Amino acid sequence: MMLPEGRSFELSRDLLQGAIDIHVHATPHLPSSPRRLDPIEAAIEARDAGMRAIVLMDVFQMSNGVAWIVNRAVPDFEVYGGLILNTAYGGLNPRAVKTAIGYGDGAKFISFGAHSTHYQASSEGRIVEGRFTPLKDLYPEFRREEVDRAIRIPVEGPLGDDLEEILGLIADNPHIFLNTGHVSPAEAVRLVDLACDYGIQSVLVATAVTSVASIEQLRHMAAKGAFIEYTLGAYTHTTSIPKTHYYVELEYAADEDMAGGAKGSVRGAAEQIQEIGADHCILATDFGGYTLPDPVEGMRGFIASLLDLGIPARDVRKLVKTNPEKLLGLD
Repeated sequence: MMLPEGRSFELSRDLLQGAIDIHVHATPHLPSSPRRLDPIEAAIEARDAGMRAIVLMDVFQMSNGVAWIVNRAVPDFEVYGGLILNTAYGGLNPRAVKTAIGYGDGAKFISFGAHSTHYQASSEGRIVEGRFTPLKDLYPEFRREEVDRAIRIPVEGPLGDDLEEILGLIADNPHIFLNTGHVSPAEAVRLVDLACDYGIQSVLVATAVTSVASIEQLRHMAAKGAFIEYTLGAYTHTTSIPKTHYYVELEYAADEDMAGGAKGSVRGAAEQIQEIGADHCILATDFGGYTLPDPVEGMRGFIASLLDLGIPARDVRKLVKTNPEKLLGLD
């Protein structure tokens, strides 16, 4: 097989110009899961590389408050934040969503949970004596404190008052995009369908869904107008390392490889992007952890990898600039 022509370090760097990383974890975190850089450093590095903006993700707080601070400290750049509906916020909590909409610079996204979805929390576990064992089976209190309180999206039938109210709030604020979070593929499909029903204009299928969904499910959601997220963090060397990303208790540190969880590679991601179409996909990093390069280098490396795999530069530009701009409602 002949490698594509025109690949170069300079091209991968040039494609960072105006790019937006919609998935950066550079906010405060637990000592058991150290950050590589703080949000001000992340903004300065991205700005100096020629990028347009970053979106901060935080599983512990509304990151639009941190974005408010960074935007006052770092000129000539834009940082956005939002709310991930984890158990720290009571799961499906409309009051938290209302607060996030008006807090700091205002939420740019509402995510339906990260580790605090029923799908993720009930699947997380560790290798014990050579066997993958879910945390809910290792620790009864984990089941009670996390799994039983975690977010579930009904794949059919009634939604419940809280979910209905949250969807209505997102619809009433078209500058906010809906992030499916770490729900199951079937739940994500329902959320995308509901977004259409409620008139929600911008939807992102989180990489946690992308990495386990079928190509048919991804195609369906893309056809409904959702952007499909691909983050390099889903395919890195650190994926299977036990980390405490969310849980305060050290004993809840889990292997990222969930039972029946993410499979694939950057090559697999490139093939899916080509099949779904670059108009419907977004690249991001999910970087910020101390085991990884800084997010700017992560984005450049992801760009370079896709160039090597035959994605044309014009399509890469859509993946890192044009489509994130559309998702964020930018000119």
